Amino acid sequence: MSDRDTAQPDDFLTPKQVAAEYPALGSTQTLAQRRWMGQGPDYIKTSPGRAGRILYRRSAIERWLENCTVSPRSAV
Repeated sequence: MSDRDTAQPDDFLTPKQVAAEYPALGSTQTLAQRRWMGQGPDYIKTSPGRAGRILYRRSAIERWLENCTVSPRSAV
């Protein structure tokens, strides 16, 4: 059983945990770049500046991935 099997929607995840559990989002560096560019899932920053710890809610990640999902149109 993986961590995602026992996960709660509002679990807090570090960027390292996000990268490990959701490889489609990329590495920790990719997540940092997305934050800098104002893209990617919503996140929490515990204090301003470089000292602020970054956390993601699992529900925010799942919601962002759902919004990025493309359903191919039928060729009718």
